[in-house]
Amino acid sequence: QVQLVESGGGLVQAGGSLRVSCAVSGGTVSRLTMAWFRQAPGKERDIVASILWIGGNTYYADSVKGRFTISRENAKNTVWLQMNSLKPEDTAVYYCAAAKSSGARGYDYWGQGTQVTISS
Repeated sequence: QVQLVESGGGLVQAGGSLRVSCAVSGGTVSRLTMAWFRQAPGKERDIVASILWIGGNTYYADSVKGRFTISRENAKNTVWLQMNSLKPEDTAVYYCAAAKSSGARGYDYWGQGTQVTISS
C-alpha cells in the first residue's frame, strides 16, 4: 500500500517562498504519476501541478505557472513543490497524490495534507 506523507507547510509573507515535500513509501516515485492539489476553505480541491511517471513531463495550473515547480528525487522517493512569489490566494491545504497511471482517471493515493498560509 502506497503511503504519502507531506511536510513543510507553514506561514509565509506574500512574496516569499516555501517548499513542501511528499515522502512516498510502499511505492516508487519513478513508477507513479505524482501531483500536488490544494483546497482552500469553501472551495473545491484543485490540481496545482503534476509530474508524469514516464518521461517526467510536468503540468501546472495557470494560476501557478512560472511560480511553482514540481520535482522528484527517485533516490529519496520524494516529491517536492517549490513555491515562489507566493500570494495570499495560494493559502490552502496542500495535498500530495499518486496515480498508478497518468492520473487522467484520478489519483489512487492521497496524503493527509499540509497547511500553507500566506499573509498579506
